[in-house]
Amino acid sequence: MVSSRHILFVIAPERFRDEELFEPRNAVERDGHHVTTVSTKPGIAVGMLGAREVVARSISDAARESVDLVVIVGGTGSPDHLWNHAPLLSAARRHYLAGGPIAAICLSGAVLARAGILLGRRATVYPSPRARLALKRGGAVYVDEPLVRDGRIVTASGPEAASAFGVALVSLLRSA
Repeated sequence: MVSSRHILFVIAPERFRDEELFEPRNAVERDGHHVTTVSTKPGIAVGMLGAREVVARSISDAARESVDLVVIVGGTGSPDHLWNHAPLLSAARRHYLAGGPIAAICLSGAVLARAGILLGRRATVYPSPRARLALKRGGAVYVDEPLVRDGRIVTASGPEAASAFGVALVSLLRSA
């Protein structure tokens, strides 16, 4: 087994996609890694399917820490709360430019595009016109597949890919 790494999962404070948090998080925890879940603000985050997640810290607080992987969870709350959240965009960009791996699922692939991380990179996103446009504007090469890995970047298209996304995160950590 690989040594334990610190993984940061980012969720919207409301309408995050439950299985896009729980399935990948369980996969990396089963592999022995430590996970911290953050949002735009501390409190109780509520998923689209009704899950309640206690969030002790904000993205701004956690961005000051050293982490080994940043994972941005999707859901319909992502465009409203994450796409333009300056501390998240800055933290994602800083983490990636420092050589760290990064991942996003569903509508949150747009966060990576808006952070300038996907320029010339293959990526997927939930196939809404708005999300695809965000990838295009960010210079990504959109791929209509459930899961795409391009170097240190993993993207997935939505809840049906959540389990494969978790497996890909474990693989990404083992190869880093």
